[in-house]
Amino acid sequence: MKISVLGAGGWGTALAILLHFNGHKVTLWEFDKRYAKSLKRSRKNKLYLPGVDLPDELNITHSLDEAVQKQNMVVIAVPSQFVRSVLSSVKKIDFSDVTFVSVSKGIEKGTLMTVEEVIKDEFPNINDEHFGVLSGPSHAEEVSRRIPTTVVAASRSDDTARRIQSAFMCSYFRVYSSNDIIGVELGGALKNIFAIGAGIIDGAKFGDNTKAAIMTRGVSELARLGVTLGAKKDTFYGLSGMGDLIVTCSSKHSRNRYVGEQIGMGHKLKNIIKKMDMVAEGVETTRSAYELAKIKSIDTPIINAIYSILYEDKDPILSTYELMERAMKPE
Repeated sequence: MKISVLGAGGWGTALAILLHFNGHKVTLWEFDKRYAKSLKRSRKNKLYLPGVDLPDELNITHSLDEAVQKQNMVVIAVPSQFVRSVLSSVKKIDFSDVTFVSVSKGIEKGTLMTVEEVIKDEFPNINDEHFGVLSGPSHAEEVSRRIPTTVVAASRSDDTARRIQSAFMCSYFRVYSSNDIIGVELGGALKNIFAIGAGIIDGAKFGDNTKAAIMTRGVSELARLGVTLGAKKDTFYGLSGMGDLIVTCSSKHSRNRYVGEQIGMGHKLKNIIKKMDMVAEGVETTRSAYELAKIKSIDTPIINAIYSILYEDKDPILSTYELMERAMKPE
């Protein structure tokens, strides 16, 4: 297949390499013209995926039109807050026979749309069955080094889910299928909020007990909000929920956990973000999830606490103890 990957961050680059390994003709799009030239010349993504060589046959371009023209599959790997602006510039292209696969993990601020909803909003004439989501516990740093990884591909169409499975699956990257596209997408997006919480616990030196509590109750909260938004509860106890939550809350590779850790150590969010090269999707997703929970009248105490820490400058240690001191209730 001819496959385009939009976004040459760590995850987009790792997937482009994987798809090339699987025998596809792959184009990797980088929005920054100078960095695209650097990638083509050096065959290394020193900023986002250091230490990994890019195959000579991998096409790298700054031209978005070149990247999306005459492709069988387009993989959306740009941060969720930029998906709309990227796609709006190619609205005149015929995508009627293209399969869109979102690997971005976030919720658009303002509209509170998932990435799939943003794509459908920009291309209303495309069949729903041409959309899919790929998500799960999968750090780019490990996938790029062919460390065994398992994820899930979701679509409303079984054929599309299998097409994505077939495109991505290989000896080190196992792909399961699902028809719960809402659940898989929300699992990948919302778990980043709790990864920030886990990082806060690490930074504040609370301990393993506290982190286990945040992760376990976080899944419950994630499922409660997700089901209200149309997802299946079981999805959140699988790869894109619990699986992704475990790896993101505990890994040194996690940008969201890093943000939380820095906050737990007493640093301010704006200063943390300013020093980061990559995007921590959970920061904006926390705001979106907080707003969604309010609209839907869903009880989300952990999300509310993390929102207060990020956006109201509330003391993270005080917030943790306030969570502990809430009224008694059954599990």
